[in-house]
Amino acid sequence: MSVDGWNTVLVLGGIRSGKSEFAESLVTDAPVVRYVATAPEGDPEDTEWATRLAAHRARRPGSWTTEETTEDPRRLADVLESAEPNEMLLVDDLGGWVTVLLDPDHQPADDVATIAELAEAIRGCAARVVLVSPEVGLSLVPTTPLGRAFTDALGAANRAVADACDAVVLVVAGQPVWLKSVATATEPPAPVTATEPPAPAAVTAPTAAATAPVVASLADTEPTPEVQLPDVLTPTPPAAPMAEPGNPWAAPTMALPMVSTGLVIQPGMELPMPDEYAGPQAVDRLATLDVPGAGLGVLDRVVGFAAATQGTSTPAAWGSVRVLLLHGDHAGGAAAGTVAGESARRAAQARAGQGALARLAAESGASLQVVDTPASAPIEDQPALAPEQVESALRYGWRLAEQAADAGVQLLVLGACGAGTEAAAAAVLAATAGAEPPAVLGRVITDSGEIDDAAWMIRCAAVRDALHRTRRSSRGAKDILAELGGGDVAVATGVLLGATARRVPVLLDGPVGLAAGMVSRDLAGQARHWCLLADHGGHPAVRLAADVLGLTPLLDLRMDLGEGANALVALPLLRSVLALSATLPVHPSLAGTDDTDPAVDEPESTDPSYADPDLTEPDSTGPDFAEPEPAGPGPASTGADEQPATGWRAG
Repeated sequence: MSVDGWNTVLVLGGIRSGKSEFAESLVTDAPVVRYVATAPEGDPEDTEWATRLAAHRARRPGSWTTEETTEDPRRLADVLESAEPNEMLLVDDLGGWVTVLLDPDHQPADDVATIAELAEAIRGCAARVVLVSPEVGLSLVPTTPLGRAFTDALGAANRAVADACDAVVLVVAGQPVWLKSVATATEPPAPVTATEPPAPAAVTAPTAAATAPVVASLADTEPTPEVQLPDVLTPTPPAAPMAEPGNPWAAPTMALPMVSTGLVIQPGMELPMPDEYAGPQAVDRLATLDVPGAGLGVLDRVVGFAAATQGTSTPAAWGSVRVLLLHGDHAGGAAAGTVAGESARRAAQARAGQGALARLAAESGASLQVVDTPASAPIEDQPALAPEQVESALRYGWRLAEQAADAGVQLLVLGACGAGTEAAAAAVLAATAGAEPPAVLGRVITDSGEIDDAAWMIRCAAVRDALHRTRRSSRGAKDILAELGGGDVAVATGVLLGATARRVPVLLDGPVGLAAGMVSRDLAGQARHWCLLADHGGHPAVRLAADVLGLTPLLDLRMDLGEGANALVALPLLRSVLALSATLPVHPSLAGTDDTDPAVDEPESTDPSYADPDLTEPDSTGPDFAEPEPAGPGPASTGADEQPATGWRAG
């Protein structure tokens, strides 16, 4: 596995948390691995302990060498100090090391000094080191003196080692949570204020430089520098409806710090699911609201989706929304019928705060981030991307989602602009759903509004040739991205996975996002349950992919304003639905209270000064006059990291 330039990593975790397996995954790419075993053999009659040790030994590859430090706890520091730069050390674990340290056979011993020696040895170690240690500080204080001595010594060792290591990760139920990374271990980068950010080398071009992974492998001798994420734009509405077209009305904000995942993006990842109870409860609650009509109709699915992803039966309207516009071209026949440089013009227009997407983002109060993705080679002749570029693009997309989550974004809108994106999405659908290219390729419309059937046939031929070329290739997720999907689909897949990991819902719009949803099924099937499709836009590929993924479009507007813009048109409607569901009271007949006018049941007054209150002019100066108060905002959305991990399956 790759870790972002770290030489020493401490892996913490509880019993059976998966910490050892995760630590072993960190060193699988290293050419030379020395396993340092610290645990004592134990009682020969303890068969359960012997079974545990045997299971650990069975997982080690035959190429690894094993070294025992059970006889002398001070020897672990000597092993670290004498390690060579080309080695990888896996120390498993510090719990066993502390057990030996407290053994009466090694007393009297200065535990504090020995722990300090270990920390200094880690700081000066020339090799790469992964240390495993149990986290017992969350349990009850032991009732025996020996138990208290062990927890105290282990807690002190964990603190000292964590301070000495470059990175610290806590594994909970098999899920790694990075507590200390390069972002916190080093000084933060200087803020980027340029309007046009430099294109990241590993993500923007199909050159040799672009094949370098975003993060460095632990087996590498030199860490690869971090890739700068693009600036986040915050468009604002124009001051006047007839603003001059040459004046940009948006400027990029300061770039947020980059976030490193430290995860292996591979098939079968266990990511969170939305709350399986909050969604149905929210939909049932709609039937009790005080509305004069039948209710929200098919838009009740929006309430159910928001409730499940927010973990509450009264979801709030999405406040902070970010649009990710992925820009990347596909070469060859996939781009037939497109004007050269048109996608770059659209991306530059969005960066400048102009065009349909930027204006709709401004009206919706959404931020906008234009992301350059690797350009893709002609799929009819060769793979769209190299395997290294796929890994880089997946991680890059994941980091984009994490950046948004850390900034408090409550909803991501995923769109794309690039030559050949429809054909690439059709190729992905053909490989994952068995679709025929002509059935999922939309008509090619020229700038003048004419239908270009010749270009459409070229695209169909390119997709069919690509499928024929890869007919014996693996249909794994990463293989499909490398052979057919290309850079924009790969980055979009990483965004979906990262958003799922951080419990941030995604509003899909267009073929690229749906193609990414198809690919993400093999990597993490939970991702599709965090996706919402506002409108299919009349695109056949979107319709098919949505049907396979179980995503029912909420609307049938058939707009074609470009990916991302269509979703932003629907966003105010979706927000209005959520605001109504959160603020409307329960109908009086179901609330158990009598809200009728008390004057109805009272006898009419005989006082001659009595006047019907409905016919009396209100006195604005009287003490009983008050302006009606607007309905208050709905309950605040809970944070993205606080959502339950149980699953409610939409659609």
